[in-house]
Amino acid sequence: MSARRRIEVRNTTPTDFAGIIALTEATYPGSPPWHRTQLDAHLQTFPEGQLVAIDRETDSIVGMAASLIISWDDYAFHASWRDFTASGAFSNHDPAKGRTLYGAEVMVMPGRRGLGIGKALYKARRELAEQLGLLRIRAGARLRGYHRVANRLSAEEYVNRIVTSRLSDPTLSFQLRQGFRVLGVVPNYLSHDPESLGWAAVIEWLNPNVASEHPRVVHDYGDTPVTNADQRGTMPAHDIALGASGTPNDDTTTRASAPTAPGTTENSDA
Repeated sequence: MSARRRIEVRNTTPTDFAGIIALTEATYPGSPPWHRTQLDAHLQTFPEGQLVAIDRETDSIVGMAASLIISWDDYAFHASWRDFTASGAFSNHDPAKGRTLYGAEVMVMPGRRGLGIGKALYKARRELAEQLGLLRIRAGARLRGYHRVANRLSAEEYVNRIVTSRLSDPTLSFQLRQGFRVLGVVPNYLSHDPESLGWAAVIEWLNPNVASEHPRVVHDYGDTPVTNADQRGTMPAHDIALGASGTPNDDTTTRASAPTAPGTTENSDA
């Protein structure tokens, strides 16, 4: 069986917790892994949004994804990962009001990247958003390569070059290939992260089944539908330039907060 065909994505169960903790330790050495109490809270709150990728041959966990539903209007555009996830507890999960599936975590086992595990997890997330009739998926993409050029490029310039294919980032470039677009660049999203220096790109995938029902909602940045005529400038000015290319480029591991806490960046893998 090929390496790609050996991978199965399914919903997380309590028996997966030890494997997820081991995956976190391998992906983020030196950082506290997810706790069993947190993982159990995620399952109790939103079991459909918690996913693992299993190697059928070894019955081992080689990837995971965690998500929750939020009402984007309840948060500032520049809110941090801890704000969007209630410090990783997911107690702010809001299926009654929310239209946004928030990607809190994606991880792929080091040494298993480039085998389609990340793609399979992102595909499962998109399918979940479609099944639930949600408008979108949003997440904060950790700018893993930014520290290499921070002395000569602003974070906005760095992201603009990635969007226009003049630079590549191990996380954001993969997410663009998965159909996401950049809405803006925010500071202090991932505290204490030496690679991103705290910067993240706010990314979005629109559910075509829902978005097509509102053809005039071209720039809907909240969970309340907003038409072009009604737009009130909720998007930072530089977002228009960053999103202008509109074309996703093409796979990596992603977390969503500080490396001193679990779930600190969206890490993506092929």
